Amino acid sequence: MKVYCYRSFIISFFLIQLGCYSNVPHFDGDDAYDMLVAQCDFGPRNPGSDGYYLCLDYMIANLEPYADDIFLQEFSYLEKRSKKRYELQNVIARFNPDAKFQTIISCHWDTRPWADMEDSRRDKNKPIIGANDGASGVAVMLELAKVLGQKPPEIGVNLVFFDGEDMGIPGENETYCQGSRFFAKNLPIPKPNEAINLDMVGDKQLVLPIERYSLEQHPKLVRYLWDRAREMGLDAFDGRVDYAIYDDHIPLYEIAGIPSIDIIDFKYPNSYSNFWHTLDDLPENCSGESLEQVGRLMVDYIYNRKNPRGKHSEFWHHVAGCRQWFKVLRSTSTHEIFKTAKIKEDL
Repeated sequence: MKVYCYRSFIISFFLIQLGCYSNVPHFDGDDAYDMLVAQCDFGPRNPGSDGYYLCLDYMIANLEPYADDIFLQEFSYLEKRSKKRYELQNVIARFNPDAKFQTIISCHWDTRPWADMEDSRRDKNKPIIGANDGASGVAVMLELAKVLGQKPPEIGVNLVFFDGEDMGIPGENETYCQGSRFFAKNLPIPKPNEAINLDMVGDKQLVLPIERYSLEQHPKLVRYLWDRAREMGLDAFDGRVDYAIYDDHIPLYEIAGIPSIDIIDFKYPNSYSNFWHTLDDLPENCSGESLEQVGRLMVDYIYNRKNPRGKHSEFWHHVAGCRQWFKVLRSTSTHEIFKTAKIKEDL
């Protein structure tokens, strides 16, 4: 009789694992792609344009239902090329702001005011749509906000949308990344433990090598993420070390001292053609599958990065039944379950 009960327990445990336990929530690449298209439908989103303000309202509307706190960090910038002053704003959405461990996931939400990589001189001064270079990072992060709202994270997650990243003059790094520069000089939140920047992550032919500065600034996180991507079968993540890119992760590290990395596909669409900073940076050259690879890795990072040995409180999901979330206290080494509780109860 005792053997039978023990076997019943083991069978029940594995049924729970198969039918109730979902390690991380689902990231929907199709929904993220719809958000990419929605941004592009506003037109170019370079600072001061109509599309810029429509996109700002769109982002806030998609963050407010889920974030614990959301606010704007406003600043002004005198653009060197036009000698015009712009009023810019970083958008910050916080989840579990009281947690001890805090991370940033960031992107830039502005688009390039000039298609300066176009072959035709008459097109070089036209603003780009920025489906990949602008909308892709925003799309991933807005879908992440929905995930975080549905399943609150145990770590603190700060989604930061930088403004004024793409107003720079080639060869003059100090004219780029104005939003992250201002953020790093005037931290509006307690200094986070680390940061991940997402840029140009929607390419249909997505290839994400290791960016060289990232490996120098936070090698432990780089190795962790690319190893996890390989284990998860996310084949866009290429373990080769490639270009060194001046992006928003640089001011975060150099000015604020936040260990920061960049996830970026700089060869858009490939080594033989270029859509970057051209009028061909359009939604049809991006895909939900690419956004989903990046989004899945970010979800895994948020919910699995901090997984200490021993007793660990977790959120489980009854995916094959009532589809409710509940809390579980278990051992990460033996998988023994010590206690369960409803989502609003304390363990």
